[in-house]
Amino acid sequence: MTGHLFDAFFLIFTGSAIVASLALFTRQPLLVAYIAVGVALGPYGLKIVPDINIVSEISHIGIVFLLFLLGLDMQPSALHRVFKEISSTAIISSLLFASLGYTTGLAFAFTHTEALVLGMTMMFSSTIIGIKLLPTTVLHHKQTGELMVGLLLFQDFLAIICLLILARGAPGEFNVNELGLAFIALPALGIAAFSFVRYVLLALIARFDRFHEYIFLIAIGWCLGLAELAQMIHLSAEIGAFIAGISLATSPISQFIALNLKPLRDFFLILFFFALGAQLNIALLPELALPIIAVSVFVLTTKPITFYALLCRKSGRKGLAWDIGFRLGQISEFSLLLAIVASSNDLIGERVKIIIQSAAIVTFIVSSYIVIFCFPNPIAISEKLRRD
Repeated sequence: MTGHLFDAFFLIFTGSAIVASLALFTRQPLLVAYIAVGVALGPYGLKIVPDINIVSEISHIGIVFLLFLLGLDMQPSALHRVFKEISSTAIISSLLFASLGYTTGLAFAFTHTEALVLGMTMMFSSTIIGIKLLPTTVLHHKQTGELMVGLLLFQDFLAIICLLILARGAPGEFNVNELGLAFIALPALGIAAFSFVRYVLLALIARFDRFHEYIFLIAIGWCLGLAELAQMIHLSAEIGAFIAGISLATSPISQFIALNLKPLRDFFLILFFFALGAQLNIALLPELALPIIAVSVFVLTTKPITFYALLCRKSGRKGLAWDIGFRLGQISEFSLLLAIVASSNDLIGERVKIIIQSAAIVTFIVSSYIVIFCFPNPIAISEKLRRD
């Protein structure tokens, strides 16, 4: 088993390094490279890595760390100001995308539940692509950065709620009673987490902050410990990790923790996106081509137009509105996670999962090219648009 796992890691990371190099030359987001390697090497491709169950289980830690770090960046004071500014835009756009996604699902003869899940996945834009293609000066010092981060954070909060709903569904259906218990357990876990951080964790950190290895260990232990506790009280590991991050966000050491955990998060995220690609049944793609293209076109056209209309009305700046609209014109990595959770709970079938996954990959690629060729970004081909 150890030998097989070592071989799998060698193929995954060496293959990803090679394909990622090609992706950077062609101005593609790296996560597309990881998915492509998964498709090529997985059980539906060349079958070089035929058994991805262990890799898939290990890769789940990447999403846990992603949500932990997301929580670490959520300062309550800054969130209140930004959310106040973008709340109406975020709510209206999310409801519109969910409604159109639901209608699209029914048009392709999805079940009621499958159409609801498709609507959920359509609400979110990619945090990874949005932030990676935004110049650093814009991200930190201009209105475009503030509005984009605010919209993405609002969507991330909404994704957590959707994740909670899908994770609590009994196999094949939504379980209202379990969902009610989960919403009761959620604030209880939050109160317990904030209390523990305030009276125990911060005291330990203040006493031993000279030992960086200890801080690193405490952060990982807190993240995974609360994730495990969340699972024990019928929530999910992702939600527990998210609460663990928020509870530490006001600490002065939160950014130090975030900076040191990002390489570990990236390691597991490579495994996650590889496993995602490896689970994509490419043999079904020809017969699902029409719904995949329809959903992709729907996302690539509707999202920029919607954000343009809402933001232009709010700010009166057409250039700003188009810029943000096209930067958010794709499906999110959280949409992929929701599809996986819904599929594991038998809420959606294999075909619907493949449609969501394939549409996400298509929108990742197309929206990235639109931003690279038309708007300021760190990897633009044109010197006029290149900003870092």
